[in-house]
Amino acid sequence: MRLISITGLLALPLALATYLRITIPSTPILQQPSTLPPSTHATLTTLSHHYSAPLTTSNSFDFRNVTSGSYLLDVHCHTHFFAPLRVDVSEDKVVGAADSQAEVQVWGTFRGNEWSNKGEVKEVKEVEDRVGVWGFDVKCMGKKEYFIERTGFSPMSILKNPMILIAGVSMILVFGMPYIMDNMDDEMKAEFAESQKRSPLAGGQAAANPLQNFDAAAWLAGSSTPKRSETPVEKGVTR
Repeated sequence: MRLISITGLLALPLALATYLRITIPSTPILQQPSTLPPSTHATLTTLSHHYSAPLTTSNSFDFRNVTSGSYLLDVHCHTHFFAPLRVDVSEDKVVGAADSQAEVQVWGTFRGNEWSNKGEVKEVKEVEDRVGVWGFDVKCMGKKEYFIERTGFSPMSILKNPMILIAGVSMILVFGMPYIMDNMDDEMKAEFAESQKRSPLAGGQAAANPLQNFDAAAWLAGSSTPKRSETPVEKGVTR
């Protein structure tokens, strides 16, 4: 009887622990995960537990004896960044059994997200070569860039400047208008001259600019400008 109780106590840690294997698959962003720096490691954190696992030669992170709980998975790497995952581990605590039936669920998450707001469900399956080992993938999201590449000199950047474009169009109008006028026929020249005469900018009997005789000081003072006499008075003549 005492032997059975001792065996049950030794089997208790096995029933309360889970083995997790997180693998980095090959993606177009990271075609060879083996090129990651040796300092790359993953962490499982919760309020009361903290697990850390280095990157193995099989491009995976092995977490042994993970107890039940809800964890945040982070992959720490100074060359690439990975999206964090939420990992929930729940087990049937069977005292006296040699193993336990563990249930592992994984969801996508991000920083600042509420813990109850779960993202995309990740596929979790048992590893074929090891019994009782649960595995899933963590994908690389991109490469970290610490420096901003300085843009070189490009003639197209000068041509795209709005001031350069306005100056170029003005030069074309100034220097190209005489050549255009020389190539115009007589009828078109006459129509162009007639339109220039009717233009307000041509002067003569064109309508005067109403702002030309505007007195800003009098308007600000609140006084109206006196109207000029429309009938001209000749100098030296009294009436």
